[in-house]
Amino acid sequence: MSKATHQVFKRIVLHNKLLSEAEVDELLAEVDDPEHAVQQLVDRHLLNAKAAEQFLALYKKQVDKLFLEELDGLAEAVTAPAASPAEPEPSPASKPEPQPAGQRRAEAHVAAVTKPLPQPGIEMLRHLLLEARDMGASDLHLKTGMAPAVRVHGGLQDLPYPPLPSDHCETSLLAILDDEQRAQFAREHDLDFCYDGGELGRFRTNYLSEHRGLDGVFRLIPAHVPSLDELQLPPQVKRFTEYRVGIVLVTGPKGSGKTTTLAAMVDIINSSRAEHIITVEDPIEFVQVCKKGHVNQRQVGIHTKSFSNALRSALREAPDVIMVGEMRDLETTSLAITAAETGHLVLATLHTPDAVRTIGRVLDVFPAKEQPQIRAMLSESLRGIVSQLLVPGADGRSMVLATEILVNTQAIGHLIREEKVHQIRGLMQTGKQYGMTLMEESLVRLAKEGRITRQTALDWAEDTKMVVRELGV
Repeated sequence: MSKATHQVFKRIVLHNKLLSEAEVDELLAEVDDPEHAVQQLVDRHLLNAKAAEQFLALYKKQVDKLFLEELDGLAEAVTAPAASPAEPEPSPASKPEPQPAGQRRAEAHVAAVTKPLPQPGIEMLRHLLLEARDMGASDLHLKTGMAPAVRVHGGLQDLPYPPLPSDHCETSLLAILDDEQRAQFAREHDLDFCYDGGELGRFRTNYLSEHRGLDGVFRLIPAHVPSLDELQLPPQVKRFTEYRVGIVLVTGPKGSGKTTTLAAMVDIINSSRAEHIITVEDPIEFVQVCKKGHVNQRQVGIHTKSFSNALRSALREAPDVIMVGEMRDLETTSLAITAAETGHLVLATLHTPDAVRTIGRVLDVFPAKEQPQIRAMLSESLRGIVSQLLVPGADGRSMVLATEILVNTQAIGHLIREEKVHQIRGLMQTGKQYGMTLMEESLVRLAKEGRITRQTALDWAEDTKMVVRELGV
């Protein structure tokens, strides 16, 4: 870069308060190429990728403008008369630097690349949550020493703000806690809760302490319980809600929409049957308004000590339907299966990737001597398994739901009892008439419909040979 273009680069950096003047000089002494210099700003977490593109575009625009002004100056020097000795040209030091309207607009645009944050506290937090919701993000991440970030279509992207100082991040996050929550966080250094932002909506929230300071993650909860059609779930999921007895498991990795699917299933039952529904959640995300049914929502840590305590009590509270946010341990799993055996419909989640491994996970929770009895109970009480994946859409701007469905037929129940769970996948391939589908079949169908790319189907499938055979990738 020439001396003049150095000044252009330096002016943009200083205008946006990315570095001090000495730090800019040091950077330009080490890196002469503007793109490499901007990459240094990205590596230091002073700019995100989008802001870096805008920075370079503005830099190039101002350099071009400077070049044109120099050409105009040369042309004027050739045609203009010489200055009179009585009227000497002012020295550059005494001459104010011009700032055309176009340059002012450009600098205002760069100011938007790294916007100033509101004052630390609840105002800043609500401002960022509103921005995340307006963007259609699924999560907001606040991390000490980093710019606020949102998760959009499965990937993290920085918001155009400066990195959060430790004290600003801590002040803002603690501003929404009550005294009991502050005491719990001070004691355990972790905190799970649901923040009700009023008109902003509800947010499933986690706070954690790490070596830089206090961080927070906010999962944005939709304002209403979505329908199964809105979620684009297959018809068999609705049929699972029509059972009066048994257990239905919704599984998948984190962020795959398991809680949303459970909420939609509860809403269907609540809207269609006059039954007593008890939910045990950690934390409560979707608030279920009583419709035909009566819904009692209990949050672990506030309304009950644990999932197992709530389930044990639920068996004496005359429920028709019990929804368990997560089967985390032996006692909870045992009570959920017992509830299904004793005349209740149980809806629960597990962090397992597919139907076959879900059955294995449930059985492996129990000691070996108890497994024969649990196999017999599960083979009778299991109604079905819904496994979910959210994968990137073909348009690059959305996430698409892929599902695997297992329906417990007599043949599958027999395989569970006889310790032949590994053969269930074969029965699922031939069980289309019962509404069954494998995850790979769902991915292939989405690819053929053009909703995801063929490469995405291949990337997310475990049986890649099936995908290659069906799609020819």
